[in-house]
Amino acid sequence: MYDKFDPPNIRLVPDHLMSYDYPMTSLPAPAPWRDTLPEATPPAGMAIYQLPTGTYETRAAFAVRGGSFRDKRQFAATAILVTHPNGDFLVDAGFGADVAAHVAMQPRFARAPFQATRTVSQQLDDSGYDRTRLSGVFLTHSHWDHASGLDSLDLPVWMNRNELEYARGNRDGRVFRAVSPGHEIHEYVFDGPAYLGFPASFDVHGDGSLVLALAAGHTTGSIVAFVTLPSGQRYAFIGDLTWQLDGIHRRVERPWLLRTLADSDAAQVRQGILRSAALTELMQVVPAHDRRAYEGIPLLPGAMR
Repeated sequence: MYDKFDPPNIRLVPDHLMSYDYPMTSLPAPAPWRDTLPEATPPAGMAIYQLPTGTYETRAAFAVRGGSFRDKRQFAATAILVTHPNGDFLVDAGFGADVAAHVAMQPRFARAPFQATRTVSQQLDDSGYDRTRLSGVFLTHSHWDHASGLDSLDLPVWMNRNELEYARGNRDGRVFRAVSPGHEIHEYVFDGPAYLGFPASFDVHGDGSLVLALAAGHTTGSIVAFVTLPSGQRYAFIGDLTWQLDGIHRRVERPWLLRTLADSDAAQVRQGILRSAALTELMQVVPAHDRRAYEGIPLLPGAMR
């Protein structure tokens, strides 16, 4: 539900516990994925770029089970640009021009200090990007720090029915409802088979280069965006199945309170974490809010002036 949690106005634990870490209980280790990887024929020249739009601060204790209260994390708000001859797409939209207003729309206890850099829209312009190439944006889910940047982007938003219903009716869709008017909404369906352990898929270009897989649990229509480059390098952009790489590498979920607040179905999230953890030997798994996870993904040339 909330994509950050470092409440400045309430105390969740006594002061004398603030210097201790809670015990970390890992989920059972999944067997590494050994089946043949799905076929993909990405075209020459296809590429991906990261467009970081800022960060907000929270404590590891609120980010991952067993995290330390002393460990402050800078949560990334980063979009991904996937270029393709048949049309480019964004995965998530990052912070928008009105990010301060979007933070203020969150419950008081769920607001966090944030630092905004340049919006996706500004970075595209700074780089000289030809916007006629941009076919739309896929949201891994509709929470505020994934949808905020829609306020300065004029392009279609692609969502599945479950996520549309969540965004239109859930209280955590408030920012989405504020920034989405005027955007054409393209509803896609998961008409493809199970994909790397996830139950259903949508092959965007029909060549396996960009495949969306249903990964419900954080929200009812959350997705993982799988990208395969011509080099053979693969990525899994897992949204908020876990907020930090700790959740994948140590197989730990959010603390109980945050699971209760943040997830529509914690058991489904648990399955998604294990499915993602099984892929780490085969591809770069990228939780949306861990800056370390984006290492090696280039910036859009000229975008960060």
